Amino acid sequence: MTLATIRIILVEPLGALNVGSVARVMKNMGLSQLVLVNPQCDPDSEPAQQMAVHGRDVLAQAVQVASLPEALQGCQRAIATTMRDRATSRQESHYRPRPLESPRQVLPWLLAEPMAPGALIFGREDRGLSNAELDYAPRWLGIPTHAVYPSLNLAQAVAICAYELYQLTLEPTPAPSPLPETGEPASLDALEDYYQHLEHLLLHIGYLYPHTAAARLAKLRRIGQRASLSAEEVALLRGMLRQVEWAIAHADRLPLDEPTR
Repeated sequence: MTLATIRIILVEPLGALNVGSVARVMKNMGLSQLVLVNPQCDPDSEPAQQMAVHGRDVLAQAVQVASLPEALQGCQRAIATTMRDRATSRQESHYRPRPLESPRQVLPWLLAEPMAPGALIFGREDRGLSNAELDYAPRWLGIPTHAVYPSLNLAQAVAICAYELYQLTLEPTPAPSPLPETGEPASLDALEDYYQHLEHLLLHIGYLYPHTAAARLAKLRRIGQRASLSAEEVALLRGMLRQVEWAIAHADRLPLDEPTR
């Protein structure tokens, strides 16, 4: 197993000290890919450098991007970290959460395909990841902590997960599992392009409405995640959407036959 393909993604980190500490613990545990989504602090600041210590090279190579989908480009597997297991407002009452899994339950899945790029996503220090951001990952990780004070510092949470990932690399390497018959798994950015394409089309034909689109698309995402779509299957679905768009543009030439029963 290797950690070279694993990205640690921090979404809008607030504190330079935390970012530096994350770089340090990544260096401790053999991780090197740090991605910062719209950081709210300066990762090149002196406090960040001081906390990074010998992980300054990880900090120097950190990639900054504007959005989570951009951070996930090229990834085939992703795990989102969260403490929440239910909707947090009446507006999110439609939201059906996924079960939280412990690091030891879910992290082996991230390394199951050694050459497949994967990501571990961490949210903001003050409020974590939003429901929409959680939906970019098919599996969710929650770190079990004592009920008296369950909240962990961002760098502490990364440290626990990085340690568990490193421990997995010390175990005997299992025989690589064969690819499923459907072929190479679709990358997360290919899936995101498909979902954006699907949403655009469904809004256009009136199946989705702007005020309910997020809720319905979240359900469609979960269907796709359960299906573990391959790259070939996503290409097939995109081709279907393009053909539907063509048919809509030429609707006057294509009378719709009644479906057979």
